[in-house]
Amino acid sequence: MISIYQLKPKFQSLLRPYVNRLYNANITANQVTVSACLGSIFVSFIVGLLSSYQWIFCVIPIWMLIRMALNAIDGMLAREFNQKTHLGAYLNEIGDVISDSALLLVFTQLDNVSNYLVILVILLSFLTEYTGVLGVMIGASRRYDGPMGKSDRAFVFGIISLGIGIYQLPLDWIDPLLWIVNFLLIYTVLNRIRKGLQETQK
Repeated sequence: MISIYQLKPKFQSLLRPYVNRLYNANITANQVTVSACLGSIFVSFIVGLLSSYQWIFCVIPIWMLIRMALNAIDGMLAREFNQKTHLGAYLNEIGDVISDSALLLVFTQLDNVSNYLVILVILLSFLTEYTGVLGVMIGASRRYDGPMGKSDRAFVFGIISLGIGIYQLPLDWIDPLLWIVNFLLIYTVLNRIRKGLQETQK
């Protein structure tokens, strides 16, 4: 199943010069992870506070791109510069869940958008990442299969936010889009379970 996660190697090659600079500046992977989480909370607070001005939603896709870069950078620092730690593994998974939840909760501030659908997206996003982590518990790898993994969600909600911010996406369209996202999240959960079980059989 196609996922934006498959583009990660090319994205990482673009970021490698910056990773080297951060390492030389004694910046650790865990510091980058925490910064990404705190940045997401800050952006969510600002956008939520000013949500009556639709243009503020243009901040979200910009931050989503920065956050994706930070997520790639912390992993590269950990793997390529021997900074892997057990604490880092916790921070990475927990930080992603907190960041996703904070950024998605902003959409509850919009008129004509169902809070229940937003909450469902958040809960299914939890389940998607939890299912990915469970792959390790059964002897498989950490599963990142799509079609609605972390990177895919960042892309989709970045596009939705951009559409809102430039007044090109009618707010009445958001609920149908959330239904589609929820369906794809359920499919992603099932797909990760299937892929994990297949991996253990091999």
